[in-house]
Amino acid sequence: MKKLFIGIAFAGSLFINAQEKTKSSSPITFGVKGGLNLSTVSENSEYSEYHDDENKMKAGFHAGVFVNIPVAQKFSIQPELLFSQLGAKIEERERFLVADYSYRREADYTANFNYLVLPVMVQYNILPQLYVEAGPEFGYLLGGRFKGDDVTTIRKSAGSQTVTTKESLSEKLDTDLYNRFQFGIGIGAGYYFTQNFGVTARFTAGITNIMDNGDSDYKIRNNAFQVGVAYKFK
Repeated sequence: MKKLFIGIAFAGSLFINAQEKTKSSSPITFGVKGGLNLSTVSENSEYSEYHDDENKMKAGFHAGVFVNIPVAQKFSIQPELLFSQLGAKIEERERFLVADYSYRREADYTANFNYLVLPVMVQYNILPQLYVEAGPEFGYLLGGRFKGDDVTTIRKSAGSQTVTTKESLSEKLDTDLYNRFQFGIGIGAGYYFTQNFGVTARFTAGITNIMDNGDSDYKIRNNAFQVGVAYKFK
């Protein structure tokens, strides 16, 4: 009886050990990632002589989860589900002069767009710890906010009358004016210092128009450079 118990215990230990080895050698790995976004928007419209606008980069963040699925010796597919802050710092300058009437408007504000994004990256391992990647990114607009200052100056030279108004802008994004879904293409790279911990970098260029303006030629697209860290559970 004692030998039977010893045999059962030994067999059980072998089974548990085999299970652990199978689990640890599973090719599919899950992980979490997050980091900094430097985003801006690109426009294809040509401003008139009365406009001088500029879109600059703004800081945001991204965070979420991913699963890495090897499909060949050096290739893998990595779907991700991330919360990502996009948008831009926008400087709008508008001025015109008609007879004795002049109008000048200066607006400096930040456009924040919050997205839930699903990148699907195809990764190629140049080295066991170094990879490059490329693939599509699908996004869903959750909401956003505009925040900044708007200064308008109206001058009538005949009466030397000048009226300047300044408004602080802080309002929610009207999602009815924007396309909920967006599509982009991402390229990037990453390096794992250990089996678990690595750093990532990616640039994503928007392909679709984020504005819901029908057949208008005016298009706005999101662009973002991302750097961050990743942790795989192994």
